[in-house]
Amino acid sequence: MSQALALITLSDAANRVLIAPERGAIVTSFTVGGRELLYMDAATLADRTKNVRGGIPILFPFPGKLHDDTWRRDGREGVMAQHGFARQLPWTVAAQTAPNEVSLSLESTAATLQQYPWPFHATLTYTLTGANLRCVLRVKNVGDATLRYALGFHPYFNVQDKSQVSIGTLARNAYNNVRKQMEGFTGFDFGLPEVDVHLLDHKSDVAVLSLNHSSYILMRASNDFGVWVVWSLGGKDFVCLEPWTAPGNALNTGERLIALAPGATHESWMEIAYGNTAAV
Repeated sequence: MSQALALITLSDAANRVLIAPERGAIVTSFTVGGRELLYMDAATLADRTKNVRGGIPILFPFPGKLHDDTWRRDGREGVMAQHGFARQLPWTVAAQTAPNEVSLSLESTAATLQQYPWPFHATLTYTLTGANLRCVLRVKNVGDATLRYALGFHPYFNVQDKSQVSIGTLARNAYNNVRKQMEGFTGFDFGLPEVDVHLLDHKSDVAVLSLNHSSYILMRASNDFGVWVVWSLGGKDFVCLEPWTAPGNALNTGERLIALAPGATHESWMEIAYGNTAAV
């Protein structure tokens, strides 16, 4: 029998967030007034050999996929699977001093250094304020060489009727990861078997996912998130709206990588809020 998964609960009024430190510090549930905002495939959450499909995975030290799962940077090289290792590793609870906030930490180990030979210390803080969830990741370079990385947040939003979904953007250029080609962006078609569109010029730190005529998800992110990814699969009740600091394969291309000098720290953040215009 598999060991029960330990969860941390954050609460504020009628709103609740559940977090699984052992499963990449992933947010497994975010409910506002009893409404579940996140999709979760419970079988992947329970099976520790699988990547969790659902919630809010943390993509570090890079989002996306490397060419042939390999990278070469600063005279070093290695092999890493899609989206890096942070979403697969157990995080340590560093502090929970209030019912609506928790901090978790992840440090480089011998195993991570084999894949990614830069020592780091990462702190992830979740704060629930009303219907707003704030996620902050602080990365510190604890090594003696420049640390280069990228980051992505991967929220799976619970969507029952994709025909009503819209996402506002000023983007005109996108990489279609299904067709593996650059395209002029003209909109999303959630009737397709798969949507995997990387918006390269969203031109805003804010994105709105309208669920229907009255309810929406409002996302804000720090200005280092220059790429926004939209992913959805036919027959699955989710639409992902993901802020990334760099496009896929950035550890090879160097595009938009965050560079930290020894001893330096960088902070990136994302906020998710639920809104209902019918209640206004």
